[in-house]
Amino acid sequence: MEFIVGGLFIYAGILKALDPMRFAVDIDNYKTVPWFIGVRLAFYLPWLEVLCGLALITRRLCLGGLLILVVLTSIFIAASIVAKARGLDITCGCFGHASKYLSFAGHLALDFAILAALLVLIFSALQPSEVLPRQSVLFR
Repeated sequence: MEFIVGGLFIYAGILKALDPMRFAVDIDNYKTVPWFIGVRLAFYLPWLEVLCGLALITRRLCLGGLLILVVLTSIFIAASIVAKARGLDITCGCFGHASKYLSFAGHLALDFAILAALLVLIFSALQPSEVLPRQSVLFR
């Protein structure tokens, strides 16, 4: 599952990194941060998503990548709900043109599914694993 979730964030990050000004406009549509902060976030966040996705796939610094992605996804869900409650008509654009035609409920369902997958990965990473099986009494 790490490959799917990691690949999803790499894909989304690369799409946004290829057109950072479009992503800055998407951030500005939420009307939560000033323009100059939104532009900086548009240049920074896509690469953070890509690096966290790579961490999941390579299993290097995986827990840190998972925690960052949970925070980013949670902030995005909260910002989407607040924007909808304020009557703002926003489109995510996180996955390019494919996600442009999803309804608000569809976006939320997708975001909550991604958040659930991230939480499953965190809880499975935190489970203690048996490194070595118990040794037999004969080999002591």
